[in-house]
Amino acid sequence: MTDTTTHAEPTTDAQGGPAATGERADLLAMLDKHRHFLRLTTHDLTDEQAGRRSTVSELCLGGLIKHVTAVERGWVDFILEGPSALGDFDAMTDADFARRADEFRLLPGETLAGVLAGYADVARRTDELVAVLPDLDASHPLPKAPWFESGARWSARRVLLHVIAETAQHAGHADIVREALDGAKSMG
Repeated sequence: MTDTTTHAEPTTDAQGGPAATGERADLLAMLDKHRHFLRLTTHDLTDEQAGRRSTVSELCLGGLIKHVTAVERGWVDFILEGPSALGDFDAMTDADFARRADEFRLLPGETLAGVLAGYADVARRTDELVAVLPDLDASHPLPKAPWFESGARWSARRVLLHVIAETAQHAGHADIVREALDGAKSMG
């Protein structure tokens, strides 16, 4: 006999928020995988180690976490608010560029635990939004910037794919920084 009972999808996630299903669950699972690898590169580090540059670049592990947090927050704001959420790149001042550069550093008074907690908050917000967003095809025009195609629009889906790619790319950077720091590898 064939079981024809339908099984309802879960309606809440582990934190009691709405659960994503289907394509949304797939997107979030991939994002969570790369978030995990990024966070893993900071395992058992002190604040001093998380702020140390281990290559000739400006990158440090705490700074990479801060940057990915800011990127994810900004793109989720874009999904909700449109291009104004990302700012006017033509109007950026030297001070604005300096603040962006500080995203890549663990500044005095900042801790690894603090930046990881901030990242967890942003991740939770993203996950909750993706679960309830009415339409992944909803789009906004991209703001004018030299790195965006003129007149382009990005859907919520495209934004999520971009956040996944950005997170994966920086998880790779973090793996290199960590290995140069103390020989530890997150993948291998």
